Amino acid sequence: MESKALSPEQMAQYHRDGYLVLKQFCSEAEVEKLYSTALNDDAMRKHALDLNDQTGKKTRLSLWFTPGNDVFGYLTRSEKMIAPVAQLLGEHSPVCHFHSKLMQKEPKVGGAWEWHQDYGYWYKNQFMFPDEMMSVMVALTPANKQNGCLQVITGSHKLGRVNHGFSGEQVGADMVMVENALKTMELVYCELGAGDALLFHSNLLHRSEANLSDSPRWSIISCYNLQSNIAYNETSTSWKVPVEIVPDEAILEWEAGSLSDSDFLAKENDPALKDTGWEGK
Repeated sequence: MESKALSPEQMAQYHRDGYLVLKQFCSEAEVEKLYSTALNDDAMRKHALDLNDQTGKKTRLSLWFTPGNDVFGYLTRSEKMIAPVAQLLGEHSPVCHFHSKLMQKEPKVGGAWEWHQDYGYWYKNQFMFPDEMMSVMVALTPANKQNGCLQVITGSHKLGRVNHGFSGEQVGADMVMVENALKTMELVYCELGAGDALLFHSNLLHRSEANLSDSPRWSIISCYNLQSNIAYNETSTSWKVPVEIVPDEAILEWEAGSLSDSDFLAKENDPALKDTGWEGK
């Protein structure tokens, strides 16, 4: 997978800033197929979760664990996806797929995501090493300030894990530390074109505002873990199964099945939404 490798400059940027944007990561044809599947696959609608933000607006997502032989499975298992993830997480252990989620922010009604770190959630799953976890967001529609694109605090992954408590139905970071981080580091709006990818560290502080525009903001986020990183409070098993990599051509050329057989997350089974006793401290 050497042709998919990140440059030394890209590697340095990720480790310095906690994130990296790869423009035109997916082609127009790939985006069209992915977005069409997201809109039309019954499993996506059937298993969608609504999470309220602080104002009561709903953010909708569908989350599944094992990447299958469907178009999203082919994306998350593709060479172009796994090669940079392996480079950034460290190639001492195989890359595993923790979960993927389809984020659905509809015009006018799509809710906000409060400031958080992904590891703020995954700490409850008792993963040991946040440096061995990361996420890759692929925009299926344009993401901009108007429709609530992702905001990040540059370099905030170097803070380590910040305490998290509940914010609406979501898990949000300690706002004292967030405000301190905003005084210390740069806030960046990650505006993406359809098909662009954003790779980010599990401890990077990020948020997104409600979508008050006339345009939808949909994205697929795949989260990865190294097999060496053990989770002591996670009932799914994909996080410790090495990814079966497929060629990039699979996304467009291979026969794609439905997502109906995927192991979707049920809201009541998410450990991140359960009270551990320390959220209010």
